[in-house]
Amino acid sequence: MNKHDGKGTSGQRLKLLGEVAVALLLGGCVSFSPDAGLSVAQNVAYTELNKDVVKVTNEAEALAAQQRAEELLRRPLTADSAVQIALLKNRGLQADFNELGVSEAEYVQATLPPNPTVALSRLGGSLELEIERQIVIGLFELATLPARAAIAQQQFRAAQFRTAEAVLRLAAETRREYYRAIAANQQVAFTQQALATAESASELAKQLGETGSLNKLEQAREHAFYQELGAQLARARIEQKVARERLIRQLGLWGRDIEFRLPSSLPPLPARIASAKDIERRALEKRVDLQALRNDLTGVAGQFGLTNATRFVTDIELAGLSSYERAKSITEEHGEVEVEKEKVNRRGLEIEFTIPIFDFGATATRGAQEAYMAAANRLAERAVNVRSEAREAYLRYRGNYDLARHYQGRVLPLQKRIQDEALLQYSGMLVDVSQLILDARGRILSNVDAINARRDFWIADTDLKAALIGGGVGGSEGGGETTTAAAGGGAGAAH
Repeated sequence: MNKHDGKGTSGQRLKLLGEVAVALLLGGCVSFSPDAGLSVAQNVAYTELNKDVVKVTNEAEALAAQQRAEELLRRPLTADSAVQIALLKNRGLQADFNELGVSEAEYVQATLPPNPTVALSRLGGSLELEIERQIVIGLFELATLPARAAIAQQQFRAAQFRTAEAVLRLAAETRREYYRAIAANQQVAFTQQALATAESASELAKQLGETGSLNKLEQAREHAFYQELGAQLARARIEQKVARERLIRQLGLWGRDIEFRLPSSLPPLPARIASAKDIERRALEKRVDLQALRNDLTGVAGQFGLTNATRFVTDIELAGLSSYERAKSITEEHGEVEVEKEKVNRRGLEIEFTIPIFDFGATATRGAQEAYMAAANRLAERAVNVRSEAREAYLRYRGNYDLARHYQGRVLPLQKRIQDEALLQYSGMLVDVSQLILDARGRILSNVDAINARRDFWIADTDLKAALIGGGVGGSEGGGETTTAAAGGGAGAAH
């Protein structure tokens, strides 16, 4: 009877210990989100870009994304359709989504209670057998589980905003490369027209030379003008192909999909432009990188508090013990052998903890303080930079708009007038061919610069949006534009 009571008491204690552990655990557990943590990125893409983002995890989703991209590729690309294709097809973005999934897995793991350790031992000899059962649970891990889960939640939240920033960065860079590709196409088309006219002028100069109406110097100048323009066209075609390949990489396309069509010219300048009112405030409120750093700071602050709370004791392990021992003893009496059996049940608890003899938590506390201040300083630095980036982006935006309008409304009409007058005077033998060539070179420079100015405005428009919501700025400073240094062209003679 006592034997059964002892076994029941031991089982009840172990059962009670298990129930307490399960209750502590299940209270803070979270599960994986149905959208793989993409809710922040999806909301940002929809509200700021009016676009969809999809995480491709199986063949059906990959096929659906491909079909949607092919539908968009059937028509000439717009800036918006190019962005949507990139969000569907760019594998680098899919890798960012996968990394977010890793962050979510770490978050879910951080909310789980520590797994209990079960130890079984068996000691036996010729006449003895001892069995010991042990369950060990980290009490401090259980006690600090809510705090650690809250920290992990902030870290995961920061990862969500960084994924949203990756979406915005891809969208912004796709727009930049889209405008560069169209501008490169325009420059090639313009130079081709100029080259055709220059070829006719060169042939006419040759015929006039044969009749003696044009001396050899003027003939050479006309021929050189045509050859220079041919070199300029070759350079423009190189830049055209390079710009297209950069756009293809952003879109994530290959195979037959790269045969997409682009518009023949850049979009016209808008009649009105955005206002600079409250631009700094809007950037501070919307920038996703700032929101990521705010969550980083909150997480580090939680970690600092947790370090203070646990700096004196690293961990305490509570073990529930149950031991069963069986022994045999043999005695001889009057030549007879008598075997005595004895059963012993032993139960108890064991507590194990580390005594901080050499380190009372000062190193952990100092590390937490420095980590917190580093996070705070990074957030402050970013806030200062965000203000400046917003102002700089607007300066570029406004300046490039005014410059493009100046070329469109003033420079190009004047160059057209100069060319028309020069042709009239050349026909009347009032100016020689060298002056006509100089005027044509001036006009080709102005037309190419006008194309570049319009391109730079649309890139600056993209940079301004990126400065307000996130995604990287400064794209208008580089990126494969065709220079006008050689300036060969008979573009002036083309019209």
